[in-house]
Amino acid sequence: MDPNEDARPDPVVVRLDGVDKRYARGTLALSGLSLAIRRTEFVTLLGPSGCGKSTVLRLIAGLTPPSAGAVTASPVDSADAAGAEVERIGFVFQEPTLMPWASVADNVALPLRLQRLARVPTRERVDEALALVGLSSFAHAYPRELSGGMRMRVSLARAMITRPRLLLLDEPFAALDEITRARLNDDLLALWASHGLTVVFVTHSVYESVYLSNRIVVMSGRPGRVQADLRIDAPIPRTEYYRTSAEYGRSCRQVSQALRDAQHAQPDPARA
Repeated sequence: MDPNEDARPDPVVVRLDGVDKRYARGTLALSGLSLAIRRTEFVTLLGPSGCGKSTVLRLIAGLTPPSAGAVTASPVDSADAAGAEVERIGFVFQEPTLMPWASVADNVALPLRLQRLARVPTRERVDEALALVGLSSFAHAYPRELSGGMRMRVSLARAMITRPRLLLLDEPFAALDEITRARLNDDLLALWASHGLTVVFVTHSVYESVYLSNRIVVMSGRPGRVQADLRIDAPIPRTEYYRTSAEYGRSCRQVSQALRDAQHAQPDPARA
């Protein structure tokens, strides 16, 4: 862990301490992984396929328990705690996983209905969430009528309807074309900045990680652990000019080298 961690002003909202994750068939996905994420950081997890990036997200979300170590996610501010009615963690998966028989509005409203939050004004929340992703005029459309990028926007709106403080995204733009992906990158950055979100984002793309993040955690091959923890200090908002800047190129080279090192890192035989 960072020895200067407690000197930083923003509180830690996600902490993994010495986490191992071994699956039922014996595969050790994570080994001794420690990581602290502070409020309003945009942290990208980058690493080889199978290194446990998605497993880290599921651990943070409470969807699976660690085999060893501790995971703490506390995205609720003290000011929110007394009146919080909804989960403060939003999760966007790689596939939109929309209900094909339901309208866009009904797909977005699903988290509120699953939680049976009768006191929450669902219609207003749906309108708010769709406006955030630029789909207000598509509330009554069906998933089959939407492009891949629009379906992913619906998935993002569904995550945002609970007004999360912590947003987890598991390779959400991997299947999209470059133009759509770049546009959604900009939309995600705007949401992060305007809502004071803490974001943990998984990708295989060095270029996407540098464009989006203010911090990149490079993970080693299985069993996954932190290989490098890099700061990206480029100012926000980021524009198309940044993508062609020397600063962006330098950061991409630095992250690429860290990823190459991670691919060749040897596992600790005592923990295999």
